[in-house]
Amino acid sequence: MMHGLCRSVSCHFEGSHSDINQSQIPAGATLLGTILSSDKTNISVLAGDRIAHPLLISLANIKMATRLKLSSHAFLLAALLPVPKFVHKNKRMKGVLEDRLIHQCLNIVLEPLKRAAQVGVMLSNPWGHNRYCFTPIASYIVDTPEAAMLATIGGKTSPVTMAMYKQFSDPFQHEPRTSSTTLAQLVAVASKADPSDLEAYFREAQKFRLNGVHIPFWRNIPMLCPSRFLTPEMLHYFHKEFWDHDCKWCINALGPEEINFRFSVLQPVTGFCHFKEGISSLKQVTGRTHRDVQRSIIGVIAVSAPRNVVIAVRALMDFRYRVQAYHITEKDLELISSALHEFHSHKHSILDAGLRRGTANKPIDNWYIPKLELMQSVVPSIPRVGVTIQWSADVTEHAHIDQIKDPARGSNNHNYDPQICRQLDHLEKCRGFELAMSLKDPELGLDTSTGAMDGEPGDEENDPSVISRCVTDYFARSLRLASSTPDTVPLPRRTFSASCIAFNLTYDPHIRRISVDNAAKQFGLSDLRAALADFLSYERSHSVDSVHPIGGGPRKAAENTELPFEDIQVWFKLRLQTTEIHTHSILPAQTLLASPPEGDWKYGRYDSVVVNVDSAKIWPASGLQGLLSIILFRISTIFIPCLIRTLDCTTPPHYAALGQAA
Repeated sequence: MMHGLCRSVSCHFEGSHSDINQSQIPAGATLLGTILSSDKTNISVLAGDRIAHPLLISLANIKMATRLKLSSHAFLLAALLPVPKFVHKNKRMKGVLEDRLIHQCLNIVLEPLKRAAQVGVMLSNPWGHNRYCFTPIASYIVDTPEAAMLATIGGKTSPVTMAMYKQFSDPFQHEPRTSSTTLAQLVAVASKADPSDLEAYFREAQKFRLNGVHIPFWRNIPMLCPSRFLTPEMLHYFHKEFWDHDCKWCINALGPEEINFRFSVLQPVTGFCHFKEGISSLKQVTGRTHRDVQRSIIGVIAVSAPRNVVIAVRALMDFRYRVQAYHITEKDLELISSALHEFHSHKHSILDAGLRRGTANKPIDNWYIPKLELMQSVVPSIPRVGVTIQWSADVTEHAHIDQIKDPARGSNNHNYDPQICRQLDHLEKCRGFELAMSLKDPELGLDTSTGAMDGEPGDEENDPSVISRCVTDYFARSLRLASSTPDTVPLPRRTFSASCIAFNLTYDPHIRRISVDNAAKQFGLSDLRAALADFLSYERSHSVDSVHPIGGGPRKAAENTELPFEDIQVWFKLRLQTTEIHTHSILPAQTLLASPPEGDWKYGRYDSVVVNVDSAKIWPASGLQGLLSIILFRISTIFIPCLIRTLDCTTPPHYAALGQAA
C-alpha cells in the first residue's frame, strides 16, 4: 500500500518520500504523500483571452508507472484559482497583489490538507477499511516563474537556494533556501514596513530578494520547505531549457540555413517528427518536438561546430538523458554529477565563440540562466524525493485538457468555472457507474489475460467495455499458443517470444498474397528468393529454436532457387514487448512501423532497432562498446509464406524478417 513515500532509500531511488517518514507518525497510521500542481492555461482558441488557473492534486502513493500514464487520470482538479485583473497603476504592484491572492487562496483550499498533515484524518482505503492518514506535501509541480512565486522570492533568484542571478553559473549547489530563513526575512521586513502599505513593504522585501507576499501558504505546514517540495521538473528544467538555450547555441554555431538543411535531409523515422523545413523558424513547439530535436542535435552539429562547444552540449544531453532514468543508483548519481561538471568545464567555449546571443543578435557574456542553477539541485533531490522523471509536468499539462479545456469548450463561455465543475462531477459519476457495472457483470471483468488469442478479432485492447486494464502480456500469450495443439490456434502463430522479448503481429496482414518475385521487385530485395532458401536450409539442418542472422552478405542459394511456396504474406507493423531491466516486470508493448518503397523513398521508411546477437552477452552489464555484439536493422517488412503447412518442419517455422543491415 505504501509505494515509495515511506520506503527507505538504499540502492535504487525509485519512489518518493518527504522529510516526514513513517517513524514520525503514530503506530498503525498511514502516510499519504500529496502531489500538487498549478499552472495557467488558455481556454479559448485563437481569440477570447480566457485563462484558467487550475490546482491539480494526486497521491505519491500511486505507483509511479501508473501515475505517469496519461490514461490513468491520476491528477484531479482540486480548485480553480482566480485570474484577477487589478486596477493599480503600477505593474509591479499588480503582480504583488496577484501573488498575495494566490497564496491566500491556496491557504484556504489546502486547509483540510494541512490539518490532516498535522493531526491526521480518517480515510477509507480501496478495500473500504478506515485508515488513520497523514497528508504531507511531497511535491508541487510547477514551472520556474510559478516556483518563484510559491517560494515568495523575486525575479532573477533561485526558488530553492540562496543563489541570485550573478551566481547562476557557479558549478556547485548553493545553500538551500529553507522555510525558516524565508520566514525570518519576512519578520524582518514586517518590522520595517506595514504589509498593507504595498509599495513600502515591497521596497523592503526587495532587499531580501522577496516578492512582497507576507503570508505564504506553506508557513504552518509541519516540516514543509519550498526547497524540498519544489521538486525538479523535467519539462521546464530540461526540455524547455534545451530549446531556449542549447538549441540556439547550435543554430548560431552552424547558421540557420546549414542546420535547417541538415535536419531536412535526416531519414524520416515513423513515430518521430521530421523537420523538412528545419528547426530555426519553429514557434510554439511542444515537449515532444523538444525531445525529437534532442535525439539528433549532437549528430547534426558534430564536426562542424567547435569541438569544445560540442562537448559542452553533449555533456548537457548526457545529464538530461541520465536524469530521465526510472531507476537511479549511487553510480548513476556520480555519472550525472560528472556530466554536469563536464559542461561547466567547457561552457566558456560557448561564450568565447559568441554563440549565446540576446536581442538584436548581440552576444551575451554571462550565464544568468535560472534553469542552469536549478540543475545543481537535481542530484541532491533524488535520494530525498525519488527519481526526477516522476515529477514531470507532461502529465499535469495533459490533465489540463481533460480537467479544464474539454469541459470549458462544452460551456457557453460565460461564468465557465462552475460549468467546468458540474461537467467534471457528471463525468466522474458516469465513470463510477460504468466501473460498478463492469465489476458487477462477470462478462465485463477487468482481467485482460482471458482475451482473444494471437491477434484474433475481438482483441481485448480494442474492447471499450474494459474500464481499467493491465498491460497485455504477450509472453503469456506466446506460451499459451506454443503449448496449444495446432488445430486449436490459427497458424501461423502471430505471437511468439524469445528470451526477454515478445513479438506480436496483427491477425490480418497488410498484403494478403503476393508472389516472391513480385515482392522482391516491389521492395527492392533482389536476393529475396535466395535469402528465403538459405533460411529454410538453415531451419532444416539446425534446431528451429536456434538464432541466426538473416540480412546482408553473400547467399549460398542461387537466385532462381525453387521454393516450396510461391506466394507470401506481408506485414508493415510489428509490436515488441520487453521486460523492465531492474524488476523484470513486463513493459507495455511498442510498435515498429515501416512503409514500403514509394516515390522519392526508394528504400522505404522504417524504424530502427538494436539487436543483441550474442547470447553470452547481457545488456546493460556487457555494455555497448566491444562487449556486446549489436547490429542495427532497418525493419523493412515481415514475410510469411502463404503455404506454411507445406514446409518440411515439425513445428511452425519462425518468421522471416528480411532487411538490409545498416
